[in-house]
Amino acid sequence: MTATQQHAPQAQSSADVSRRLLESSATLSYDPMTEVDWDAPLSPDHYGLNPEWSTLYGTPLWQELSHEQRVTLTRHEVASIMSIGIWFEMILQQMVLRDRYVSDYSDPEFQFALTEIADECRHSIMFARACQKMGISAYFPTRPAVELARLFKSFAGAEQAYGGILVAEEILDVMQRDWMRGEEVLPIVRTTSKIHVVEESRHMKFARQEIRDRMAGAGAARRRASSTVIAIAAYVIVKNMVNRDVYAAAGLDADRAVAEAARNTHHQTMMRSSCVHLMDFLAEVGLLTRPARAIYRRVHML
Repeated sequence: MTATQQHAPQAQSSADVSRRLLESSATLSYDPMTEVDWDAPLSPDHYGLNPEWSTLYGTPLWQELSHEQRVTLTRHEVASIMSIGIWFEMILQQMVLRDRYVSDYSDPEFQFALTEIADECRHSIMFARACQKMGISAYFPTRPAVELARLFKSFAGAEQAYGGILVAEEILDVMQRDWMRGEEVLPIVRTTSKIHVVEESRHMKFARQEIRDRMAGAGAARRRASSTVIAIAAYVIVKNMVNRDVYAAAGLDADRAVAEAARNTHHQTMMRSSCVHLMDFLAEVGLLTRPARAIYRRVHML
C-alpha cells in the first residue's frame, strides 16, 4: 500500500500534464503548408537568422564581410541548423515510439507522445521545404556523430532519451525566439521559427515531466551515468549545428572561419545564455554532475 500511495500522485501528475498538453495541441497548432507563404519571393537583403546569432558575428572576419556575404552566410547557417534539427527529430521520433511501444493506449501520456511525433514529422517537412526555398541542400552531421546517434537512438531510454530530447529543443528554442522577432530575418524563417517555438514548448513540458518521473528515486550511479549520456548527446548536437561547409558557401576560407568561430567569445556568451534554464532544470533533477558540467563547458553551454 505504501508503494502505491507514493506512486499514485506522481502518475496522476503526469496524466494531468499530458491531458493539458493534448488540449493545448487541439486549440493551438499550425499547419506549415498553409501558415507559411511558400510562394513569396525571398528578399535579397534579409538574413537567414539574426546576425548576432551568426558564429562569426563580432570576429575580425565578420568585419571584412560584405552585406551580401553576411546574408549568404547566415542563410547557410540557419539551413545547417534546420538540417541538424531534422536529423535529431528523426532520432527523437524513434526514441519516443520505442518508449511507448505496447503501452496503455488510453493513457494521455501515450496519446500526447504520438501527438509529439506527428508534430515532429510536420516540423521536419517544414524545415526541409524552408531549406529548399532558400536553394540550399541539406547539411549532415559528421560520420562519427551519425554512428554515435545510431547507438543513442537504439539504446537510450527513460531519462536519457527525454534528456537528449530536452537539450536539443531548449537550445533551438532560445535562438528561434529571437529569429521570429528579427525584422531583418527572412519571413520564411520568422514564420517557421514561430511555429516551432509554439509547438515545441509543449514538447519541452512533456520531456521535463517525463524526466522528473523517471528520476524519482534514482540512485547516485544511475544519475551519474544518465547525466553523462545526456551531456554527450548535447555535445554532439552543438558541435554539429553549423557545418564547416557553410563558410565555403559564403566564399570564405573555411579553415580561418572555423578557427575564428571557435574563438568567438560573443557566440560563446550567446550559447551560455540560451542554456541557463536548461542547466537549472538539470541541476534540479540531479542530472548536472561534475563530469557532465565539464562536457557542457566544452561547448559553452555552461
